Amino acid sequence: MDKREQYERVFSHFDGDKDGKISPAELRQCVAAVGGEMSPAEAEAAVAALDGDGDGHLGFEDFMAFVEGGGAEERAADLKEAFRMYEVDGSGGCITPKSLKRMLSRLGESRSLDECKAMIARFDLNGDGVINFDEFRVMMS
Repeated sequence: MDKREQYERVFSHFDGDKDGKISPAELRQCVAAVGGEMSPAEAEAAVAALDGDGDGHLGFEDFMAFVEGGGAEERAADLKEAFRMYEVDGSGGCITPKSLKRMLSRLGESRSLDECKAMIARFDLNGDGVINFDEFRVMMS
């Protein structure tokens, strides 16, 4: 699966009504799905800032530009934020099979603990059974 296909899959998941666009309400639901909070006003502002055609929604190209955009510092901050979503308190700053399973479940991707262990094993460079931030960064590049 290439990068564009991965983005299409994520976009499709966020596009709740399958109209090919992400509305401010859908954006709020996405943020809530990963444990965050966003007010209606914040969602409207975020969509307005990213909306390329001015229709009040994020099209796929807007979404791709958002994901691909930003400088190295912004990308590093985004990666750290994404990494923290998968962490569990007391995990020592690592993604464990259990925390991966929980986050995938929140995103509608049900996986067994063994499947999560196998996913982690593919990117576990030091063989400790968990993903640290450096391994996560390699995995996401």
